[in-house]
Amino acid sequence: MTQVQKPPQSFLKRLWKELLEPIVFAVVITQFVATLVGVDGTSMMPNLRNGERVLVPKYETWLHKVGVGNFKRGDILIFKPPRAAEDEVRSFVGLWQYRPFLIKRLVALPGDRVRMDGGNLYVNNTRIDQSFTTDYWQAQGCWDTQSDIANNAQSGNRYAYMKTQKEFTVPAGQYFMMGDNRTEQGSLDSRTFGPIPLRDIAGRAAMVVWPIMRKTNAKYNCDNPSPSAIEFSGNSVLNWRLLQRPAGFGALNK
Repeated sequence: MTQVQKPPQSFLKRLWKELLEPIVFAVVITQFVATLVGVDGTSMMPNLRNGERVLVPKYETWLHKVGVGNFKRGDILIFKPPRAAEDEVRSFVGLWQYRPFLIKRLVALPGDRVRMDGGNLYVNNTRIDQSFTTDYWQAQGCWDTQSDIANNAQSGNRYAYMKTQKEFTVPAGQYFMMGDNRTEQGSLDSRTFGPIPLRDIAGRAAMVVWPIMRKTNAKYNCDNPSPSAIEFSGNSVLNWRLLQRPAGFGALNK
């Protein structure tokens, strides 16, 4: 039987099929379905470690931005810091500046009243059980209860545009973020650069997917916050885990 030869594809069809289609598909998936984000630094220890990668369901963010559902207190979010937070603005080989994404925990929603006192977090006058992170920092011997950020919801000591105030009411359309690292220099967050508008939130970290295994114990060097100073020990356990909201936020999320 004689086979009928198909006509050769045009240059534009080959260009689309071999180069552009995979790129467009990848962009659609990462922007509208799901993507992976790497953790850089120690601001979310002990719950997230430097170098871990988390799954971010992007479709959630788009739904929230059009009014379907909302992020909840206790979620771990990826976002861009305010432009005025100079320390968080970086330069790409001197050509242009950009704001790298940060990862922190959402602790207060629009309209909430946030207060810090002796390292304890209060939302709407309710003390939040922070044992999901403070137990670790107490054991390490460096839970911060004395510094400015441990006793104020807003600290003007770092950025001139910030006021220092014990209690802060989160403006409409904005969200108050805090790192789980509760040492004095452990996290730059909404206590130092202010709340984050919804437009700057990229998504919620839903699950840790990499590395596959991790050591059970992590000894933090209270005098050296560098990731390289952390000592890991103990058994190796499976690292795949869902990032659930701590129970301490449960009463407020009802």
